[in-house]
Amino acid sequence: MTNIVSIWQPEAAKITLTAAAIKHLEKQIKKQGHGIGMRFGVKKSGCSGFAYQVDLIDESAVDDKIFQVSDHLIIAVSTQHMPFLQGTEIDFIQEGVNQRFHFKNPNETASCGCGESFSVEDL
Repeated sequence: MTNIVSIWQPEAAKITLTAAAIKHLEKQIKKQGHGIGMRFGVKKSGCSGFAYQVDLIDESAVDDKIFQVSDHLIIAVSTQHMPFLQGTEIDFIQEGVNQRFHFKNPNETASCGCGESFSVEDL
């Protein structure tokens, strides 16, 4: 069973992180020696239109939705990006020496063959 931590209401708009994703992010912040959490967003990129963007942050922006996901970790999401990201589950996967975030986004209508970009219906 996957342990998922809820970070935004209402129910249909929740963004969730698995325990593995939280553990990885907390480890990265500790390793870098500073930071308050992660910015989760999208950027125009690739053949399908958008790519996920994950960055460690030291502070949030004025238009961010801020979600406390553990004692030492927040997630900041721009209000402009919420329509693209609502309902997304973020997991962290390790397969041998490879590791990556995996995004399950119910808003995706298509993704490119390499898995680096995705598209959504016009919002």
